[in-house]
Amino acid sequence: MFEAFTKAELFARWWVPKSLGLSLLSCDLDVRVGGMYRLVFDHSGKPMAFFGTYIEVTPHTRLAWTNEEGGEGGAVTTVTFEEKAGKTLLVLHELYPSREARDAGLASGAYDAMPETFEQLDELVVTAGASLGTPHA
Repeated sequence: MFEAFTKAELFARWWVPKSLGLSLLSCDLDVRVGGMYRLVFDHSGKPMAFFGTYIEVTPHTRLAWTNEEGGEGGAVTTVTFEEKAGKTLLVLHELYPSREARDAGLASGAYDAMPETFEQLDELVVTAGASLGTPHA
């Protein structure tokens, strides 16, 4: 599961919700503390970039990164991975610098497609599970 978040070729296969009609033009992940990530999407013929810095990388258990495209109002995303009874419990947490920034993030609709995104991750883990070296999610 951790590899699905840290290897660009895997990440690109599940992160973009298919129903949104977006395509991922590029996916650069330098997964190390201080390393950067940059995702560029085609949004109605215009590139739209999301980027930030990894602030915590604990292999197979925890990742944290900044979301800098929103300026000072960007959230810090933390993902934890915990193996339980042969499955991986994944928890994603967003910490915003203020209530106003959180409300703006929620109002943007950015989280509406998260269930679909995680369904795509589940599909990837099932189809590529053996090569990921992790149990099914």
